[in-house]
Amino acid sequence: GTFYRAPSPEASPFASVGDSVEVAGTVCIIEAMKVMNEIKAEMEGQVIEIVAQNGEPVDYGQPLFVIRT
Repeated sequence: GTFYRAPSPEASPFASVGDSVEVAGTVCIIEAMKVMNEIKAEMEGQVIEIVAQNGEPVDYGQPLFVIRT
């Protein structure tokens, strides 16, 4: 699919480096086969790195973020 950090080009990203995220909080969108899928955080913590690049293809199982718990 395609990785998107924000719900639209004009909108703020769901998560940025330094942000705190909560379990089940939306961190990005993956578009797959014309369907937009909100991706939820699996853990609580602080985003220390965004591995995927906005608008670029990603594969199943590929790390998207590094989160410090």
